[in-house]
Amino acid sequence: MAAQLGRPPRGQYRVAHRCRCGLPDVVQTAPRLPDGTPFPTLYYLTCPRASAAAGRLEASGAMAAMTDRLSADEDLRRAYLAAHLDYLARRDAVARACGVEPLPAGTQSAGGMPARVKCLHALIAHELAAAGANPLGREAAESAGEWWAAGPCVPRPTAGAAPAAPGGRAQGTGGRTP
Repeated sequence: MAAQLGRPPRGQYRVAHRCRCGLPDVVQTAPRLPDGTPFPTLYYLTCPRASAAAGRLEASGAMAAMTDRLSADEDLRRAYLAAHLDYLARRDAVARACGVEPLPAGTQSAGGMPARVKCLHALIAHELAAAGANPLGREAAESAGEWWAAGPCVPRPTAGAAPAAPGGRAQGTGGRTP
């Protein structure tokens, strides 16, 4: 993850999903940084190629189209609300497991949930980490293409060696990075 991010990750974390190439593509972070600062992004897309694919989808207008569909499709709106509630429950469970204070009620979840689509990076990360939890994250991940097809995004570190130079910087939610 350090090679993917271009720096060591901050705070307590674990790999939440691995790319088909075998490297991490989603990290799970604690809801608070070591200094107590709130960090509402539970799942963070770390793979530079997956992140670039999500960025291309965002630039194509996919978020606006998805938000419009939320207004028109009651079933999708219900499923997206369920994804939001799933995210909050998982984040609270991680806080308890990490021994930190959960974030206050009403703190945002991620990606614009439950009312709009604001960040496909966050929605894809949620779906990859919690398969079947996020319908719009699943749709975005499927639309993103096979980011793993060219092989690992960064060279695999060898035992005892420092991480290799990053293949690119991951994009996250709201400028927050683990």
